[in-house]
Amino acid sequence: MKKTNAARILDKMNIAYDIKEYEVDLNDLSAVHVAANVGMDIKMVFKTLVARGDKTGVLMACIPGDDELNLKKLATVSNNKKVEMVHLKEVQGLTGYIRGGCSPLGAKKNFPVFLHESALDFPRIAISAGKRGEQLLLSAADLITAANAQTADIIK
Repeated sequence: MKKTNAARILDKMNIAYDIKEYEVDLNDLSAVHVAANVGMDIKMVFKTLVARGDKTGVLMACIPGDDELNLKKLATVSNNKKVEMVHLKEVQGLTGYIRGGCSPLGAKKNFPVFLHESALDFPRIAISAGKRGEQLLLSAADLITAANAQTADIIK
């Protein structure tokens, strides 16, 4: 198995993680599907969403797989007046990642990352490894360190 940029970043920082592989269903790239396939509670599987703030530009939000991002809350914590989701067509060009494989680690640029505070409730969470079919399991504290992330309440 070839390591992704996200896994290489964790290796370089000596951060412990596990890789959980799963069967990809191109008709269902949802976090709910991923959680069922890796045998984890959906609240522990975090999806990475790409947004753009009117003042700060592109940023990433990691939220539990079954929740919805609250753009107003994200705008507030990211010091923007307004935040909008980046159109799906732009995601790969901005991050280097495709839908269903977007990681908060190892994107083309180091975008600000906002992790929903509920991640701290679990010993380990799952995030995309940076490609479809692989999840990284690590502590929220380690993700915060690796991504230089901030925690906040950013869901509805």
